[in-house]
Amino acid sequence: MSAPNSSPPLALLAQKQQVLDRIAAQRLRLRERRERRSQSLVAAREASRAAGLGPDTPLTSRLMVFARLHPIAVAGAAAAAVVVGPRRVVRWAGVVMPMLMRLRR
Repeated sequence: MSAPNSSPPLALLAQKQQVLDRIAAQRLRLRERRERRSQSLVAAREASRAAGLGPDTPLTSRLMVFARLHPIAVAGAAAAAVVVGPRRVVRWAGVVMPMLMRLRR
């Protein structure tokens, strides 16, 4: 009787090493992605401050900056207002504006 071979075969060691290499590469990708995201968040914050979107700016200034940054959304809202009609828009503005003013306080 011979003693069982206690060392694992080389193919098994190579497979384990490949798995460990893939794990290390994935961790590196995730770390880089986290860093890119944090950098983009910082850049977005800086851009919003430069554009005049600070917390103390008036609502009209914020709306103007929003309109410049998102022209398609503003055009969609304007088209919806035209379709709905001016009376209904004024009526809904009378409902929504007091709620917005309370939220700003």
